[in-house]
Amino acid sequence: MPDTPSSRWSDLTRPGLDAAALGSALTSGSALWRSLEVVEEIGSTNAALAAAAAADDAPEGTVLVAEHQVTGRGRLDRSWASPPRAGLTVSFLLHPDVPAARRGWLPLLTGVALAESVREVAGVLATVKWPNDLLARDGRKLAGILAEAVTRPGGPAVVVGVGLNVSTSAAELPETGTSLSVVTGGTVDRGPVLLGFLRAFERRYRGWVEALGDPVVSGLARDYLAWSSTVGSTVEVTMPDGSALVGTARAIDWDGRLVVDSADGTVELASGDVRHVRMR
Repeated sequence: MPDTPSSRWSDLTRPGLDAAALGSALTSGSALWRSLEVVEEIGSTNAALAAAAAADDAPEGTVLVAEHQVTGRGRLDRSWASPPRAGLTVSFLLHPDVPAARRGWLPLLTGVALAESVREVAGVLATVKWPNDLLARDGRKLAGILAEAVTRPGGPAVVVGVGLNVSTSAAELPETGTSLSVVTGGTVDRGPVLLGFLRAFERRYRGWVEALGDPVVSGLARDYLAWSSTVGSTVEVTMPDGSALVGTARAIDWDGRLVVDSADGTVELASGDVRHVRMR
């Protein structure tokens, strides 16, 4: 639904995104981004892009943004909701030409790009929690990331989705959540945050792909550790089978797995729900 003056400014505290201006600014001179579409309401941006990718109807670099997502999902099929125009709900399509095992770094790369952009654009210093959360300094959640593999006729693809709380008020948030406006105590414009994030992601993604997904050569491993609030912390990890593991998060391995030293030895985790028991 295209923006009109009346629709875009119907809520002066939460104006709509200017799709034409954002798309032009993003794609101009970009080697990755091909298009940016803003829809007023959608079930799930990730699901919509995944369907387009499976039908081979969308090229790499397609970006889809929703002003309101009504059936959003996070990891472990958790629901994710945000009031209309209060956050950034964005998904984009990638064809990462890297070894399959290295693709576990994609949500981590996304987290670093998001942390860099909210610091640069909004002045908010955040940390990344393995594998897919952006946290404020007080440990409350600012954003979630969901990367999903898709099979398409031309080969494998990945849809990456991000949900970032921007102007969500404290009353609209769960106790464990926060937003850029709550942290800063002021108004934050979603447009510059979106552009800053996508540009930061492109810089990191291109370097990572050129290094064939090598997290050391690309510098991603070093920078992830600098932003991480998980590595060095005591953590409790709920495993997919419901069991729990407590230990010290020691490192991120070559494939983006979390290395935890526990009472039973060292474990490398490809997935799990992490709770920080004692942050570094």
